[in-house]
Amino acid sequence: MKSFAEATRRSLDAGFQVIEIHSAHGYLLHEFLSPLSNQRTDSYGGSLENRCRLLCEVVSAVRTVWPASNPLFVRISATDWIEGGWDLDQSVQLVEQIAPLGVDLIDCSSGGIAPGAKIPIHAGYQVPFAREIRHETDILTGAVGLITSAAQADTILREESADIVLLAREFLRHPYWPLEVAEELGFPVSWPVQYLRAAPDGTPTREPIPPPEGMDVLTGREAKLE
Repeated sequence: MKSFAEATRRSLDAGFQVIEIHSAHGYLLHEFLSPLSNQRTDSYGGSLENRCRLLCEVVSAVRTVWPASNPLFVRISATDWIEGGWDLDQSVQLVEQIAPLGVDLIDCSSGGIAPGAKIPIHAGYQVPFAREIRHETDILTGAVGLITSAAQADTILREESADIVLLAREFLRHPYWPLEVAEELGFPVSWPVQYLRAAPDGTPTREPIPPPEGMDVLTGREAKLE
């Protein structure tokens, strides 16, 4: 718990305003959740309550450092895609335990605990997990996984299948995806003043984001002088 709390403190000191606990894809916390990997016989293994215990303790440890006003996300694998493994029903029960501890949003991914899982990969294949958890627990959820178009992302939000859409690989392929999507949907997005010459007509200038209260920020000239 100490290491998680210390990492949270470093994030806060560095100026981050949102953090996510990674409890998916076969990493440590997911290994405790899944009955496929958790073969312990102590208070951290066996029953669902026991397998959820470590993540609950981690969330509590993080929240002792992370301000209540700052969002805390938790990423989970909503299912292992293997019979006898972690599944959506257990995910809902987990969320009911961690939400009161200060979790603001569940990032709903899946898989990663064991090879051989038969995953029906297609566009938006993990969106139903975000929708089910959102509707069953009333917590905010994030949809991920093969979300690549403006219409697809817009539909997910309009149909209230999730509260946010999270992307990764699409940003590697198209770093300016948000700007392209905003233009396609007719949504005005501000650009940094240095980029305005390349922006569509009428693009508003982006206002600088103020640093977190109490954080000293050096200007470029001051940084060079240091």
